[in-house]
Amino acid sequence: MERLSWDQYFMAQSHLLASRSTCTRLVVGATIVRDKRIIAGGYNGSIVGGPHCIDVGCYMIDGHCVRTIHAEMNAILQCAKFGEPTDGAEIYVTHYPCLQCCKAIIQAGIRAVYYAKDYKNDPYAQELFEAAKVTVKKVPFDAVISFRSLREQKN
Repeated sequence: MERLSWDQYFMAQSHLLASRSTCTRLVVGATIVRDKRIIAGGYNGSIVGGPHCIDVGCYMIDGHCVRTIHAEMNAILQCAKFGEPTDGAEIYVTHYPCLQCCKAIIQAGIRAVYYAKDYKNDPYAQELFEAAKVTVKKVPFDAVISFRSLREQKN
């Protein structure tokens, strides 16, 4: 029986996390992994206890919603809150990280970024990842997993 690769497995986790997003503009999820173990996950949404875009709308300034914390940042902050080191970890994200998340990823010591979809890929972010020797790899994700075919393989 075929099973998911590690990249597919962790990307699937990121897509599952994205389903919790409260952003109306883009649904994003992120999973931080160290030694093939999930250490944190995040999705884009408002601060704890704050109003959510899906309830009250986006708070737009200069074309950006400032109400939302990005999935990557939420995952990194979860590590900080619970004392989980990120140095040497990897992050799986449903979309290419923005420039601010790129800088946070580098500062957190994350050594690899795996993303499923291109989204406004910033050339400076790419330059920063290269300079910091952070591996960046596109891992396309097919959200459809055929459980029927898996069952058929068992029988």
